Amino acid sequence: MIPEERLHQITQRFEFIEASMSTGEGDIVALGREYAELRPVVDQVRAYMQVAQDIEDATAMLDDPDMKELAELELPELKAQLPVIEEALQIALLPKDAADNGSAILEIRPGTGGDEAGLFAGDLLRMYQRYAENMKWKFDIIELSEGDLGGVKSVTANVVGDGVFARMKFESGVHRVQRVPETESGGRVHTSAATVAVLPEAKDVDIDIQANDIRIDTMRASGAGGQHVNTTDSAVRITHLPTGIIVVSAEKSQHRNREIAMNVLKARLYDMERQKIHDERSADRKSQVGSGDRSERIRTYNFPQGRLSDHRINLTLYKLDAVMGGDLDEIIDALISDHQATLLAEMGQ
Repeated sequence: MIPEERLHQITQRFEFIEASMSTGEGDIVALGREYAELRPVVDQVRAYMQVAQDIEDATAMLDDPDMKELAELELPELKAQLPVIEEALQIALLPKDAADNGSAILEIRPGTGGDEAGLFAGDLLRMYQRYAENMKWKFDIIELSEGDLGGVKSVTANVVGDGVFARMKFESGVHRVQRVPETESGGRVHTSAATVAVLPEAKDVDIDIQANDIRIDTMRASGAGGQHVNTTDSAVRITHLPTGIIVVSAEKSQHRNREIAMNVLKARLYDMERQKIHDERSADRKSQVGSGDRSERIRTYNFPQGRLSDHRINLTLYKLDAVMGGDLDEIIDALISDHQATLLAEMGQ
């Protein structure tokens, strides 16, 4: 049972923000952000309180001979609705990750498996590009290093849109592939892997980077040849000396490259801080989905059987072609639901 006092406090805060925005008082941007965060919660609060009130009214009607029959018809339906609405409200009240509403930095690198791992990294890149397209997100490749056979040595991309990090954050980890490589003449199935990291964008976070902590180098950007060869030193490489993090951006504008590289550096430093805090909080327990362990094998893509298995939630789907085509919603929704269930269980302890 959720304390009514807490629900009233949430509703009162929402109504105060609504009134302040209508009169133009206070920081409109900050109020607007809080309003957007509270609106779905308040909708669930009001739905829950309405059903609870309807049950109370129908129960009182049982004492009225003229209304008893109607009340007996309504009460079972209302009581069946209550736990469903209460669960939805509990989920709405779960602690929010401050980064969930924002964009994300996506990094993909091949792991074990040689050239085949690079080809699989390229397949993952296209999978996420198609998913971003389905979600109407903007997908900008910041840095791409291609392999000899058309695969990917490393890629960094900026995925821009509302709620990107909330849906993409559980993709971090080791993705394993089982298939017959194009270079395999004997038809044997090989296993290789690629690592995915999803970092929250740090634009709205105070990440203090001292000028003497970074080294900025400019260099000639490598291109695909022909008219795309870059003849100016526009590429930018930023090295963060305390951590050794290196970020490169190689678009046409040097000024734009500095901005992109700094944003990626901030995202990586922000992610390091988040990981540090998470590790401290979870020293005595490890969340099944949200561990954020980059070395954890999270998923296997078995091409001969058309099977995808997510090992964190024991989910198996036989729709690998659709998944590689960007149909990730079923997997991501299941991961989010499992994470919410874990948080609900922890709150009930």
